[in-house]
Amino acid sequence: MNILLSEFDGDGRQLQAAEAKIELSARSQGSLDLSKVTYSDPATTLPSSSTEPSTEELKREFRRNFGQVSRHSAVFFAGTLFTMAATYLVKVYVARVLGPEQLGIYALGMTLVSLTQLLGVFGLPATAARYVAVYNGTGRFEELRGFLTRSVGVVTILNFVLSIALVFVGPWIGRRFYHSAGVGTYMPMFAALVFLGALNVFYCQILAGFKDIAKRTVITNFIGSPVVIVFTVLLLALGTGMWGYLAAQVINALVVVVLLVVAAWKLTPALARFSFAPLPPLNPEISSFASAAFGMAVMDFLVSQADKILLGFYLNPRLVGIYVLASTLSAFIPMVLQSVNQIFAPVIADLHARGQIEVLRRLFQTLTKWVIGSTFPLALVVIVFSPQMMQIFGADFESGWPVLVIGALGQLINCGVGSVGYLLLMSGNQKRLIRVQFVMAAVSVVVNIVLIPVLGIVGAAIAAAVINVASNVWNLSEVRKALRISPYNRGYLGLILPVVVLTAFVAGFRMMTRGITHQWLVIMVALILAYAVFGALALVFALDNDDRMIAASAWAQIRGGLRKVGVA
Repeated sequence: MNILLSEFDGDGRQLQAAEAKIELSARSQGSLDLSKVTYSDPATTLPSSSTEPSTEELKREFRRNFGQVSRHSAVFFAGTLFTMAATYLVKVYVARVLGPEQLGIYALGMTLVSLTQLLGVFGLPATAARYVAVYNGTGRFEELRGFLTRSVGVVTILNFVLSIALVFVGPWIGRRFYHSAGVGTYMPMFAALVFLGALNVFYCQILAGFKDIAKRTVITNFIGSPVVIVFTVLLLALGTGMWGYLAAQVINALVVVVLLVVAAWKLTPALARFSFAPLPPLNPEISSFASAAFGMAVMDFLVSQADKILLGFYLNPRLVGIYVLASTLSAFIPMVLQSVNQIFAPVIADLHARGQIEVLRRLFQTLTKWVIGSTFPLALVVIVFSPQMMQIFGADFESGWPVLVIGALGQLINCGVGSVGYLLLMSGNQKRLIRVQFVMAAVSVVVNIVLIPVLGIVGAAIAAAVINVASNVWNLSEVRKALRISPYNRGYLGLILPVVVLTAFVAGFRMMTRGITHQWLVIMVALILAYAVFGALALVFALDNDDRMIAASAWAQIRGGLRKVGVA
C-alpha cells in the first residue's frame, strides 16, 4: 500500500519494504541478461567484460547512468516530498482528533494487515519487478504473458481468501494477544486494506518493471495523496472517528488500484496481455527468485514489525500510538535514499551483468555521498527539535521524543552506508542478504523481548535502531567481500567541516529560539537555514571531480528548465 495507508504504521516502511523494495525498470539503458544475473550465491566471483573500457568510456558510462538515476529519483523524491508535506498537517489533525490510543489500535491492526499481505503475495511483487523488466527488455512477450497471468491470478485469489479469513480470525488475535477488543471492531476495514493493498503493491512493481516510476509516482502520490487527505479531513470532521479514517484509506486504495491496473494494461505489449491461449511453462528461476524474495520479506517483517507486535503484547495501545507516531516521523529521514533506490536497483543489475564494476563503484560512492549530504541537515534538525516536533501533535505525544531521537540516529547511519542491500540483491548475492536478514530477525525479536518490559517504548526504539545499524553495517561488509567495492573515499573528508559547523549552528539556533511561542515556525526556519548553511559549506569544501561534473550538469538542466518557462 502507499505511504498514506501506513502513515502511522511503525517506522513507516510499507509492504514494498517487506518485499525488499525492489523497484526494477525495463531495459535500464541496456537489457538484463539472465545468464549473467545469477540466482545463486556467486561467492566472490565478479563478472568480467571482454574488453577493458577506456577512461573516457568510463566517464561517459558514469555520466549516463548517474543521469538516469538522478532524473527518475528526482521524480520519486518530488512525489515523496509532496506526500510528506501534504500529509504532515493531516497527521497533526488526525493525531489530535483520534489520540494515542486510537492510533495504537490502528497500528496493531496494521501489523495484521502486513502479515496477511505478506502471506498473500508470496514474494510476487519483487519477482514481477524483476521479470517484467527482463522479459519486456528482451522481447520475450509470451513468457511475460504467462508470468503476468499466473501472478495476477495468484495475488487476487489468495488475498481475497486471506482477507475473508482475517475478518473472523483477527478479532480473536486482538483480544488474546494484543489484549484489546478495539482491534477486532475495525477488522472488516483492515481486511479491505489487505486485499486492495496487495493489488496496489503488486501493480506498483509491474509499473516499475516497465520503467515508469514517474507514472506510478503520479498515481500513488499526486493523485492518491489528495484523495486520502480530502476524505480523511472530511470524514473526521463529520465525527466518524476511526471508521472514517479507515474508510478514507479504503477509498484511496480503491482509486489507486484502478489507476494502476489501467496504467499497467496500457504499458503491457499487446502480445503479453491476457488471453485464453495456453500459457508457456513457468521458468523455474521465477519460483526460485520468488521464494528468495518471500524469505527476505518474512525476515524483514520480523525486523520491522517485532517492536509493534511486542509493544502491543507487553504494554497498551496508547503507548503503541505514541511510539508509532515518533517512528513514522523518523522514517521520513531516509527519503532521499529511498528515492535513489527506486532506479539505482536496475542500474546495479545492468552494470553488474555487463561487468562495469568500476562504473558501479563510482556510482555507489557518489550517490552515497550525496545521500548523506542531503540527509544530514534534516536528521540534525529532527534530533535537536524532537520535543517540539512531538508536541505539535498534542501534549499526549510529547513523551515520545526520545523515540524520535533514537530513530533519527539509526536512519542517519542507514543513509550513511548507501544502497548496500540492493547491491547484494541485484548482483546475484541474495543469499548473503538473506543470511543477514535471518540473523537480524532473530536478534530483533530477542532484543525487543529483553528491552520492552524494562524500558517500554524507549527500549523498542533502541532495539529498532540497533538492528537497523547492525544490518546495514553487516550488509556493507558483505558488499565489500562480494563485489570488492566501498561507498567511501577521501572525498568524504570534505564533509567533516560542514557537519561540525552545521551541528554548532543548529544547536545555537535552538538555544536562541527557546522563548518563541510558535515552535513549528522555528523548526521550519531551522530546516531552511540548515540546508542553506550545509549546502554553501559543501560547495566550497566537499566537492570532488565527479561531484563538480554532476553539479554542473544539474545546473545546466535547471537553467534549461528556466529558459523553457521564460524565467531565464
